[in-house]
Amino acid sequence: MSEPPSPALELQGLSKRYGNFTALQSVDLSIRPGEIFALLGPNGAGKTTLIGSVCGLVRKTAGTIRVFGRDLDADPVGPRYELGLVPQEINFDPFFTVAESLRIQQGYYGRPRDDARVDEVLTALNLQGKKDSLTRALSGGMKRRLLIAKALVHKPRLVFLDEPTAGVDVELRRDLWTYVRKLASEGTTIVLTTHYLEEAEELADRVGIINEGRLLMVEDKAALLRRFGEKRLVVTFATPLPALPEAGQRFAARLSDDGRTLTYVERDGCAPAGDLLRALYAAGLPIADVETRRSRLEDVLIEVLRGRPSASAA
Repeated sequence: MSEPPSPALELQGLSKRYGNFTALQSVDLSIRPGEIFALLGPNGAGKTTLIGSVCGLVRKTAGTIRVFGRDLDADPVGPRYELGLVPQEINFDPFFTVAESLRIQQGYYGRPRDDARVDEVLTALNLQGKKDSLTRALSGGMKRRLLIAKALVHKPRLVFLDEPTAGVDVELRRDLWTYVRKLASEGTTIVLTTHYLEEAEELADRVGIINEGRLLMVEDKAALLRRFGEKRLVVTFATPLPALPEAGQRFAARLSDDGRTLTYVERDGCAPAGDLLRALYAAGLPIADVETRRSRLEDVLIEVLRGRPSASAA
């Protein structure tokens, strides 16, 4: 019977301190090969410090980092050839063309020149038309595309996307989503940090939430949304109601002060919102509009950061 593959990334007790300030506090995390993992948290939570520790940009204070089973203390160079990083800051030599920058990047990672791979990445990120342009002549959005291309051109097995679409247009965001899914389907492991939470909700298999250097929880995205999620039903009436109707009382709904809207929050263990809606219609109430909304990942993140009791690290 074959053994399961080593995690793409395994952290044990990872800590980083700057004097009296603790940026990372004993972080334990295991990321599976081929998954898309979203690391979420507010500014200053420790996301970039964690990524920098893995990629060699930050010297850890304590703990163990393994990349595909290889301990970076024992071999600090070899495993990092398997990594790709899209940093938050735009940085590259302005005197090379886009294609030259990507070929140089292949060489940095010990890869032979592969023009077919360069063309593939340029096409995926809609940079083909800028192939022979000097990097300093690119717009801000095109420079961001080039950063992403540089992180991917050497075919890394583990890619860190640190705020990859910050300040860019919707087209790039959608292009990147498509390409990230393609990479994951081919076995590449993706670690994504983003403040565009619809991005994480769209792409991630699992979600980790970090704050003040502590990893608060790690959970499957769908399970997380189910556990913290809720459905909100808002019913608007054509004419104001003088008081909360009997059906609303039975379901512990809330009537607005002006009597025009009734709100019901459906959580685990509560009666379905549809039952309340049927009761309102059966009572002959003057319903003008009905709106339903399910919790999004943004709602979950806020709940966890506020310390909702059912949140727990995994």
